[in-house]
Amino acid sequence: MNRYVALIRGINVGRAKRIAMADLRALVESLGYRNVRTLLNSGNVVFDDPGKLAQDPAARIQKAMEKKLGISARVTVLSAAELAAAVRGNSLAFGNPSLMLVAFLNTPAERTRLRTLEREDWAPESIAVGTRVAYLWCPGGSLKGRLWPAVDKLGDAVTTRNWATVTKLNDLAAAD
Repeated sequence: MNRYVALIRGINVGRAKRIAMADLRALVESLGYRNVRTLLNSGNVVFDDPGKLAQDPAARIQKAMEKKLGISARVTVLSAAELAAAVRGNSLAFGNPSLMLVAFLNTPAERTRLRTLEREDWAPESIAVGTRVAYLWCPGGSLKGRLWPAVDKLGDAVTTRNWATVTKLNDLAAAD
């Protein structure tokens, strides 16, 4: 059995894409996944794959959300090991964990675009690019700075969570 974490971009942010977490859990369970848990009210799902399901979990969840809930949103799925590696890989010094963002990439190909941003001067903000993530230190807040909007231009290629949420997801994914 493999454990995964699904991050759904833009769910329950604003009014357009609202999903009750109980409905999201039921949807993921209906796809054959087990031990389904959600974190917060923003499209974070931890689940186990019993190993019998052949199709990509991100594609399955995304398609089911569109078909059963009428919600179109990009789903990024990481293994629990990938999430743990992302937590260990953060090399940026930071204070408030709500001002440290982690941008998770849907495909490794987008890493090249993030590497371009990494070469720019964002002071007092900073960026470090990992294997499938970018770490963004936004000391003035993500909406007031320049860095997060530049990363957000990648659109559905990334989904972002703050450090506090990432570490809580990692703890949830590591729990038995």
